[in-house]
Amino acid sequence: MTQTHHLPTRAAHDRAALARLLGDLDPQTFATEYWGSRLHLASAGARGGDDFSDLFGLDAVDELVADRGLRTPFLRVARDGSTLPDRAFTSGGGIGAAVADQVSDDRLLQLFADGATIVLQGLHRTWAPVRELSAALAADLGHPVQVNAYVTPPQNQGFADHYDVHDVFVLQVHGEKRWTLRDPVHVDPLRDEPWTERRAAVEERARQDPALETTLRPGDCLYLPRGWIHAARALGGVSVHLTIGVHQWTRSHLGEALLERARAALAEDPEVRRSLPLGLDLARVDALEGDVEVAREALLRAVRDLPADQVVRVMRGRARSAQRAAPVRPLAQLAAADVLDPDDTLHLRAHLMLEVLPGTGEDVVVSSRAGRFGMPSASLPGLRRLLDTEVVQVGDLADDPGEALALARLLVRRGVALVGWDG
Repeated sequence: MTQTHHLPTRAAHDRAALARLLGDLDPQTFATEYWGSRLHLASAGARGGDDFSDLFGLDAVDELVADRGLRTPFLRVARDGSTLPDRAFTSGGGIGAAVADQVSDDRLLQLFADGATIVLQGLHRTWAPVRELSAALAADLGHPVQVNAYVTPPQNQGFADHYDVHDVFVLQVHGEKRWTLRDPVHVDPLRDEPWTERRAAVEERARQDPALETTLRPGDCLYLPRGWIHAARALGGVSVHLTIGVHQWTRSHLGEALLERARAALAEDPEVRRSLPLGLDLARVDALEGDVEVAREALLRAVRDLPADQVVRVMRGRARSAQRAAPVRPLAQLAAADVLDPDDTLHLRAHLMLEVLPGTGEDVVVSSRAGRFGMPSASLPGLRRLLDTEVVQVGDLADDPGEALALARLLVRRGVALVGWDG
């Protein structure tokens, strides 16, 4: 049987990242009364005066645009309610850099001056403070997240009324922005059901009275479930807000996982593998009625007989690919691994989603967001000690010092453990 270790995380304790966003609303109350269904607005005052300035700001925008060599799709530009083509704000990387889509700070300067909104995408990968918050929040929620920043000139609106196919936390970090929110025209849209498929209904709803109209100021946090129609306009100065998109797992995903595993079982059914009749005439509606029923019953049987743990395993694989583990510095970690001694300290790398699987012979397989590798089952007590405590001295991984050092080097080189902190 599979041996799975669920790593200790803040999600199992105080949900600190989520609590930071909610202010005086208890995370458990949010889970039962707001999650996926109701708007929630937490003012900076309700959040203890925290203005999110440690996460992002105007200087961060300038650094990313001017100094980081961003390429699309890490940045896009919107004006008059629509997204501009990449060529409007990119240029070549110069001599020796065969990069045709590097962001042009010169073009952005002019576009922003003319009223365009800058959208910095994927900040959960490119900006360390945002990356740390988003990873912790994803662990708290149990659903993957992404983070974009919207930088809007005074008195401008980046996008027309629309809805998102994921839940959103809006964190105002600079300036003020007026938000208008209206009830959904399509409740709980799935990821392949964008608002453009219901453009007429969205535009009609946008002409009606809003459910909420509010001005967000630095430190305010607005939660809106997927499907809620919204638009926002900067007021008297430049506005910067972070949008944390929560890409929820739904029962639709469970259905997809069921079908994925059921198809594999179906392929082993002799009745399903049999060829259809010779002289098949698909122009006749009734040509395959009997065969359809055979396939239908086989599929239903495969779905009914499928153990729930196989569905969970499919979902676990998708969850692993949807987020990344905490960052690691390869050169520094490899150098540290070469000179390890028993008194050194190892830290468990965060957000791994690690599990131990059966291997061949006396080996087991360690599987996580860092990849898969085999190791002797005799080393399992040392690995479990690291998983249980998150911080361990190298010498405590095994009774024999040589075995402890060997296991420590393996775990570091495979990206499971870090020597010291690797922030």
